[in-house]
Amino acid sequence: MKFFSKVMIGLDLTEMDEILIEKTVVFLKFWGVEKCYFVHVAKSLAIPDEILREYPDLLAAGDESVEAIMMNKIKSKAFPDSIEIEVFAEEGDHPLDTVLRWAKIKDVDLIVMGRKETLKGTGALANGVAKKAPCSVMLLQEKRPAGLPKKIMVPTDFSEHNHMIYKFGERIADQLKAQLVPVHIYQVPHGYSKTGKSYEEFAEIMKANAKKDFEAFVAQHDHPELECDFVLDEGEDVGELLLKEAMKLGVDMFIMGSRGRTKSAAILLGSTAEKVIKANNVLPMLIFKKKGETMGFFDALFRL
Repeated sequence: MKFFSKVMIGLDLTEMDEILIEKTVVFLKFWGVEKCYFVHVAKSLAIPDEILREYPDLLAAGDESVEAIMMNKIKSKAFPDSIEIEVFAEEGDHPLDTVLRWAKIKDVDLIVMGRKETLKGTGALANGVAKKAPCSVMLLQEKRPAGLPKKIMVPTDFSEHNHMIYKFGERIADQLKAQLVPVHIYQVPHGYSKTGKSYEEFAEIMKANAKKDFEAFVAQHDHPELECDFVLDEGEDVGELLLKEAMKLGVDMFIMGSRGRTKSAAILLGSTAEKVIKANNVLPMLIFKKKGETMGFFDALFRL
């Protein structure tokens, strides 16, 4: 089964590149990748002295190009010969716009970006790509060991669009023989005290109602036997709450999606996904977007 035929991988000429390439190689066969585009975008392509010192062989050969350095990194990680590779470096004042334009030009199915934990970097480009890319995005973390996931969390809100993300999660889990973990965040409404019920009593009422909603939701899928993990939100940041629950459950990947309330909004992330991206720099995260729903809105963004 092919999930993503064409993949774009963002490199930044730091040691994160080797980490990202090594982690991506693990997924290539599973994804069904046929072609990989490696892209580096910077305001200036002048190569820093520390990079030049790191590659003396390139200097000796008289080749100081950024693309040569990128290719050297790829070859050092035994990238599969069966996959076609294209490497390009671009210079521009707006790296995010450039990456997104290339994703559209190359019609890629997935963009892979790194998330740093201890290495220097703001993560602004990766976050921007995750939010606005016209295709699915995977964020791979610096410190997490390379490997395919065995336990995958899917935040579940029982919405119509959530069916698409949940179905994709089932496909991924089935192919990997991994466990899918639906998680639903529920809250106690502010006016609960007017009902004469205590906070704890009304929390149980909300949880019971959420369980009924999940039963109706999951009955429409291939694995109606799955149980949902219900988490009470008592005012904590939802991203932090989901990450804390993921660590508690031993989850090793998130799958989330875009808003999807309308086709024009499908390119943008919902607030929960954005909060998880902000909170999470330790677990891989796959943000699933249906390409056909995003391209029209993506074109409109660049006409503004």
